[in-house]
Amino acid sequence: MTVLDAGPLARRLAQALFVLWGAFTGAFIALYLLPSDPVTLMLAQRADGPSAVIDPRQAAAVRVEYGFDQPVWRQYLTLLGRAVHGDFGTSVQTRESVSHLVTGALPQTVGLAGAALLIAVPLGVALPVLSACSRHRAVSRLVDSLPAVGVSIPSFWLGILLLQLLSFHWAVFPATGNTGIRSIVLPALTLSLPTAAVIAQVLGRSLRSSLGSAYVELAKAKGASRSWIVFRHALRNASLPAVTVAGLVGGNLLGGAVVIETVFARNGLGQITVNAVTNEDLPVLLGLVVLAAAIFVVTSLVIESVYPLLDPRIRRS
Repeated sequence: MTVLDAGPLARRLAQALFVLWGAFTGAFIALYLLPSDPVTLMLAQRADGPSAVIDPRQAAAVRVEYGFDQPVWRQYLTLLGRAVHGDFGTSVQTRESVSHLVTGALPQTVGLAGAALLIAVPLGVALPVLSACSRHRAVSRLVDSLPAVGVSIPSFWLGILLLQLLSFHWAVFPATGNTGIRSIVLPALTLSLPTAAVIAQVLGRSLRSSLGSAYVELAKAKGASRSWIVFRHALRNASLPAVTVAGLVGGNLLGGAVVIETVFARNGLGQITVNAVTNEDLPVLLGLVVLAAAIFVVTSLVIESVYPLLDPRIRRS
């Protein structure tokens, strides 16, 4: 790596660290300054009911254990110092390490999001390419209308519909659980179809713009076929906006997976998030927010590294 290359890389890394710090600070302000008391909620649940009498001495001891008795600025600096080393403390509800809790459930959610992305990207590319290559205007209009329909469908409604048809009515796939490849099919389809629709919309607009360029007219004048023009010339030039959107929606897939995991009763970050919100488990919520920010940061860095491969002008600049 040359010295000229090190400058932009260092600048991107500094920006990534700033984003992570901003996400941590914003989450801390939003969570730790709210009028909530996770300690009282935890002790009430352990005492079998919210109406149970809480021992003030026991509550004070738990607050000291988790550092909730400290001034806000000291809590912030303590948590920030731990977070730099990957330690987000201990769950108030389960008394398990937040890092261990999140990393234990992360593979299930990442697997679901990855499966959805493997379906969404080829489908999102195939639809606009099919429309551009088709010589029949009616076929092109029909294919172009599909992404708009896919974007307008809520993911949770689509998941319930797939459950009703393919699990309860025809019993093709299991409705819930994490066992086997068949259990991931319906959740992955639920996540992938709206994502593919977004990619297809962006790529379709960019592809139509590229097909109207002067170099395409020149290729037509030389006798090149429509399919050759689309795959050889237009698709690569039109792919930059689609790559950007694919990266962003790829990051959003993990957030969407949290909702879909709840619909399909899958063990993953979705269940952890729901439990943490319900029980006001502040350390777990803080860890999840930072994880989401880290995923978007890494996705952005990957997208920026792909740009020069698609457009040599970016690499030269």
